[in-house]
Amino acid sequence: MANEIWTIKRCLEWTKEYLAERGEEHPRLSAEWLLCAATGLARIDLYMRMDETLNAAQLETMHAAVVRRAKGEPLQYITGSTQFRMIDVACAPGVLIPRPETEMLVEEVLNYLDAEVLSPEAAARQRVELPWNDEVEQARKAEAALADERATAERRAANLTAADEAALGSDVLGSRAYAEELADREAEEAAAQAAEAEAAKAAEPELDEYDIAIEGADQETVSAQDAAAPAPAEPRTARVLEVGCGTGCISLSIAWERRGHVTCTATDIEPRAIDLATKNRDALGLTSDEVAFSLTNLVSSIPREEWGTFDVLVSNPPYIPTDVMRSLPHEVKDFEPDLALEGGVDGLDIFRRLLNAAPYMLRAGGLFACELYEGALDAAAELCRQAGLSDVRIVHDLTDRPRIVRAIVTEPKQRQ
Repeated sequence: MANEIWTIKRCLEWTKEYLAERGEEHPRLSAEWLLCAATGLARIDLYMRMDETLNAAQLETMHAAVVRRAKGEPLQYITGSTQFRMIDVACAPGVLIPRPETEMLVEEVLNYLDAEVLSPEAAARQRVELPWNDEVEQARKAEAALADERATAERRAANLTAADEAALGSDVLGSRAYAEELADREAEEAAAQAAEAEAAKAAEPELDEYDIAIEGADQETVSAQDAAAPAPAEPRTARVLEVGCGTGCISLSIAWERRGHVTCTATDIEPRAIDLATKNRDALGLTSDEVAFSLTNLVSSIPREEWGTFDVLVSNPPYIPTDVMRSLPHEVKDFEPDLALEGGVDGLDIFRRLLNAAPYMLRAGGLFACELYEGALDAAAELCRQAGLSDVRIVHDLTDRPRIVRAIVTEPKQRQ
């Protein structure tokens, strides 16, 4: 095989069939992921460069990856990364792979922060909503969409030969003709907008000296009012505590999506998790002041002077009940760490410890939010109520399964 010519197309088809024969649920998608990792190409580029030949190093990488996948190893460990909300995170054996359900946990935290911590300051800085703002915003979005469409077409067309264009057939987005058509459309729309602006300007009534005087007086009044108005309060930086950070995807997403408004402290008991989370933080360009990682058991490393100062305690703890662990898919139970999965007989062992810690860690009105096993949410919610937390809610995931419990600490506990 080493002496044979292996194009991207041939390798993709062979890998798809090989994995399908071994029970892969989505063989083509898996083949695409592995090829992207081996070649450094995006999925769309694989299909634009089907006739390119893989070199010896790429073939060797692909061969090792296919063997690992055929044994059931998760794709994220093989490719070394996955996407989580708006960021890419590195993945590695020994650290739990981020799941789509956990993206919803981040969403719950962000919604709380926006409504209860960040929104008052943010509202003070919002622009005045004038009647034509919506029209301007719609025009801006349309212009941006057209520019993006044009850039995509031009990027794809740049790699096409005449034979490629013929093979594309009805895929006009990849043709040079379409790229040229987009450019013409853009020019026509720009000219039309310029003509409309000129017409609007010509239609404006001219101001006489009296009008100018009145307008100036109004402006002085507005300026005086602005000067007398109190300056908006400096926005408060929200503080988030995450327990069991794994890859760091939760804290990193929160800090990334609300950069400058949130600081996160994240803990984990697994050294490999802390190392990987730190690597992911550095790759995003975030600082240790924005997201600080600590190797510790739950909240043991949190200084006493910081107790009661956090706005959020969030966690995706080990929550799979012991009996359920035996029935997990092969690629989960045989490759991902038990330490990050098993949550005891009812799946709530770690949750109970976090619930005990929440009133000490959070300020009054702070949010406690955990992702849990679907069969344990009712019990978890009742435990929250018994602990004196308020506004206890169960949030369902995208498959309508109970997935997250969230509650508010109304009576923080003082440290001894």
